[in-house]
Amino acid sequence: MAWLPTLVKACYFLAALLFILGLKRMSSPRTARGGIAWAGAGMLLATLATFALPGLQHRGPMLAALALGTAVAWWSGRRVAMTAMPQMVALYNGLGGGAAAAIGAVELAGFAGATVTLLDGSAFTASGVEAPGTVPLALAVLGALIGAVSFAGSLVAFAKLQGWLDRRLVFPGQRAANLLVLLAALALGAVLIGGQLALPSITAFFALALAFGLLMTLPIGGADMPVVISLYNACTGLAVALEGFVLQNEAMIIAGTVVGAAGSLLTQLMAKAMNRSLANVLFGGFAAAAGGGRAIAGSQKPIEAADAAAMMAYAERVAIVPGYGMAVAQAQHKVWELARLLRERGVKVRFAIHPVAGRMPGHMNVLLAEAGVPYDLIADMDDINPEFPVTDVALVIGANDVVNPLAKTDPASPIYGMPILDVAAAKQVIVIKRGRGTGFAGIENALFYADNARLLYGDGQAAAAELVAALKSLDG
Repeated sequence: MAWLPTLVKACYFLAALLFILGLKRMSSPRTARGGIAWAGAGMLLATLATFALPGLQHRGPMLAALALGTAVAWWSGRRVAMTAMPQMVALYNGLGGGAAAAIGAVELAGFAGATVTLLDGSAFTASGVEAPGTVPLALAVLGALIGAVSFAGSLVAFAKLQGWLDRRLVFPGQRAANLLVLLAALALGAVLIGGQLALPSITAFFALALAFGLLMTLPIGGADMPVVISLYNACTGLAVALEGFVLQNEAMIIAGTVVGAAGSLLTQLMAKAMNRSLANVLFGGFAAAAGGGRAIAGSQKPIEAADAAAMMAYAERVAIVPGYGMAVAQAQHKVWELARLLRERGVKVRFAIHPVAGRMPGHMNVLLAEAGVPYDLIADMDDINPEFPVTDVALVIGANDVVNPLAKTDPASPIYGMPILDVAAAKQVIVIKRGRGTGFAGIENALFYADNARLLYGDGQAAAAELVAALKSLDG
């Protein structure tokens, strides 16, 4: 069946088209669900086509691994809460990096003397006549390094978001230690590329790569984890693409390149939304300076649900600003019910979304879509900010750092320069908040002390339910 390799390559090409078109459809909330299905179909096609490669061995263990992975992914995907989605993304991204590193390890071990069978059916041994060239070795080493760093770093990010690790773990001389570990890994990588493929050297190389991933991620604050996850996502894609070149597998090359490019763009956009460079995220950290900034004058002024409901009921314009607190409370359905009641009274309601609201981009959009909020009522930061001065009431539920006016007024604040939602410019502000604590970045919010701000203390869903009940009593 000489035509079989051609058919496999054609399937890989079609899978690549599905990846790209699926990613394109994910750029809009209206088509995102279909985009995920398209990309998933592409991955399924590429996986099935791989089993048709001539000379492929160990199909039984591969099928068993696929079955186990599918079962675990289906079970965990069904059970995971939206609030834990960033952790799941970090974990799955880390597994992708680990898979790329494992491929590199197998290839390097094969170059060291074991027989290696490529996906096209050809075989060679590094100790035989056909020695590995410099380019395959370099790609295998680089992909293994990047994949191992992504794997270890993503696991740390998962542990931090899950609450298993402190937000920042630092020790004296940490940057110097990190640099030494990286240089040692690069030096060993150069030795491997030079053809010195002893198994102890390969083992030490992977140990150093994993250690660097751990050490680089431990000192980064929890508020920066979304950016770090996006960065490691890009690294995983790059590692997969590099190992695809080693294996001569077109599907891995294309999929890895697409993931790497998308992850790089997303990382840049997220860093820009926080007005911070990637270097500052990796080596600075919010938490290091969380205590900075001048003291905030004034006091937090509470409000009862009945008064807040009346304030919104007789307003002309209301802007609702959701944040991570809404996700934790799973209050999106009650918030949308509140918005519907206001709209029935003739109030113009819009939802304002910051690019990094929640724990990952699109977090709030997904929650609101789950509750059935029409897309045309959801506005991003650039569109909604000019409307806040003519907004009668801004209702903030669970958002903190993305509405903090210190980002514009206090040069000493750690978040100074970060683009924010201009909620403070609204005529009245109501903030639903569980307590008097600070946000995820550990920074006090001047909005809560503003003259036009009132705080409705309580769980997000319970407070939203009180507002709904109060609105209905007004109509009764």
